[in-house]
Amino acid sequence: RAAFGGARTDQLRRAAVRVLLIEDDLVTVGFLTERLMEAGCHVVHASDGATGRRLAVAGGFDVAIVDRMLPGLDGISLVQSLRRTGWRTPILFLTTMSGIEDRVDGLEAGGDDYLVKPFAFAELHARLRALTRRPTSASAETQLRVADLRMDVVTRRVWRGDHAIELQPREFQLLEFLMRNVGNVVTRRQLLEGVWEFHFDPQTNIVETHISRLRTKVERECGQKLIVTVRGVGYLIRDPAA
Repeated sequence: RAAFGGARTDQLRRAAVRVLLIEDDLVTVGFLTERLMEAGCHVVHASDGATGRRLAVAGGFDVAIVDRMLPGLDGISLVQSLRRTGWRTPILFLTTMSGIEDRVDGLEAGGDDYLVKPFAFAELHARLRALTRRPTSASAETQLRVADLRMDVVTRRVWRGDHAIELQPREFQLLEFLMRNVGNVVTRRQLLEGVWEFHFDPQTNIVETHISRLRTKVERECGQKLIVTVRGVGYLIRDPAA
């Protein structure tokens, strides 16, 4: 077959994108490995969650493709485990589980994108290119502060004053998004796209629920409120003393 993607494929060849493929269906593995290698990618395969986690932690990958229904350690548990360690490599879920709640669960667990089987390779390839184009934490500020709230993006730790705050992966991403936009109102749509990678409205209260949880954790030890609701518009985080 001719290599897919023209000039963009040539760019992938030069970049030698390393893909971690965690998938137990050998037909899918064979197809993806062949097509991704034609596109200039280097593919490393794991057929179960535990092996995939070991390879991921060893490092060196630009993107990961993860099936949800894996032997042993399932895809959701695998991704949650990786995100808890601070593993920030982009993850694309590739699965037959197609419901809205399934998509929400995958993205809540720490996935960056979600594609349902059967799929077109052209779409998967485009999604991988989009994920690998995103700036990594190394290219952005890694120490964030708003009033006495501090975040270390690299170690994924958060403090309010001297008190450490334990956050779930999606709560951390939500707080990071707010802190990188300190003083600016961000809309519900911006949060859905920037934190959950939803380019549609899932018709759930997912944003409101996470904002409420985040407020509880960030503000329960201190009377000073940092996260503000702008009714009819969205949310912002601000330093009350500024």
